[in-house]
Amino acid sequence: MKKRQLGPCVTFFPQPATLICTSDRQDKINLMMASWVGIVSKTPPTIAVSLHHGRQTYANIMAGKVFSVNLVPARLAVAADACGLVSGSVADKHQLTGLEVVPGTVEGVFLVADSPLNVECRWLREVELGDYRLVMGEIVEIHACESAFDDNGQADVRTFDPLVYLGGLREYWSLGSKTADAYSAGSVLLKKQA
Repeated sequence: MKKRQLGPCVTFFPQPATLICTSDRQDKINLMMASWVGIVSKTPPTIAVSLHHGRQTYANIMAGKVFSVNLVPARLAVAADACGLVSGSVADKHQLTGLEVVPGTVEGVFLVADSPLNVECRWLREVELGDYRLVMGEIVEIHACESAFDDNGQADVRTFDPLVYLGGLREYWSLGSKTADAYSAGSVLLKKQA
């Protein structure tokens, strides 16, 4: 496969589209589109979000030490994108988008009700990376839409329909269909080697 060198950049790497939900001391809700998000530890369960230190979302997290990460399904692409176009310090993105927000189980945490998967977090620590802060949140609770589960408790993740952001292209994509089972698909190669 012939490759093109792109240099040190964040171009093209697929990233999950999420809405970070925070509130200020007066419980004014702020929604921020964020794609620099990922699970970084299983023990303790931890998610990390990279935020510019000047964002309203960062100020809210530092003030309240809690936040939520809300998966954006493909059907909410327009509303989520709007949350990334304007600062929460100048616009009420909650009102702008009409997204319903509900309290979480942790005091001060709010969840996007329209999201099929919500992650409640408590601030754990941060790492300074230039103008950005890698904010790590301990996962306190996860809420998954009931419609994703069958009678046996098995999840059908197609219900989540996660939106993926490709930064270099500035495009959103949905995932499509399942390709393989993790932790088992590669075993066929291990059997050949044995």
